[in-house]
Amino acid sequence: MITSCHKGERCPAIAGSADFAAAFAVSSRTLARLEGYERLLRQWQGAVNLVAPSTLAAIWHRHFADSAQLVSLAPAAQTWVDLGSGAGFPGMVVAIVLADRAVAASPQGGSETGASAITRAPLAAGGRGVKPTLAAAATARPRVRLVESDSRKAAFLRTVARQSGIAVDILSTRIESPATQSKLQPADVVTARALAPLDKLLGLAAPCFSSRSVGLFLKGREAAREVEAARKMWTFDSELIPSRTDAMAHIVRVSRFEPNRKEPRS
Repeated sequence: MITSCHKGERCPAIAGSADFAAAFAVSSRTLARLEGYERLLRQWQGAVNLVAPSTLAAIWHRHFADSAQLVSLAPAAQTWVDLGSGAGFPGMVVAIVLADRAVAASPQGGSETGASAITRAPLAAGGRGVKPTLAAAATARPRVRLVESDSRKAAFLRTVARQSGIAVDILSTRIESPATQSKLQPADVVTARALAPLDKLLGLAAPCFSSRSVGLFLKGREAAREVEAARKMWTFDSELIPSRTDAMAHIVRVSRFEPNRKEPRS
């Protein structure tokens, strides 16, 4: 029997929904959404290369659990931005896990509003680093924005959101473009997986950061080297958090970063 894996603990292999529920203590509604997500991913994979084919047999561990582990690292966050979402990892999984937690936290409880809840509205004021009141935090639904330039993958994400009844913003455009960056307001948490080396990733993430923002970047065995390389271009606080799904991987937690100032040439 798999027991719940908490922050800092490594999860045993998660073969399916029952293992995921035991590891992350999610509801049956969240599991149903993830099961639908898995079906869609398998259906679309033949036409759109959403994930590496070698990982299809381990979707729940390699993709769902790997993404879900970020939620416990920022439990109070109200606004999330996921850069280069691809097939939705980690951003869509985070949105699905957070959806039920928001309902559970509400004094009135309640239910999801289905596809009508999907909106392209701007991120909430909390995304500017403003702390909401306790009452607002208890009832507000966290907002998740997914940025994915590939139109086919963005279409997949919209299908998952619609069929899951999850309220997310999906921005189908290149992160590097000035038009995109003008739309990205600072968020509480910025995430990315397998998008770019950390030095480049911080440049892409900069428009989403305020002094209170945190970056949670899923990285592999070269995480420490990427941090050191990024320090040549950026000054930042960082922490290497061991992955709960891969003994060789880490989550790089980044905060308070700014570009290094270049000395004027004499």
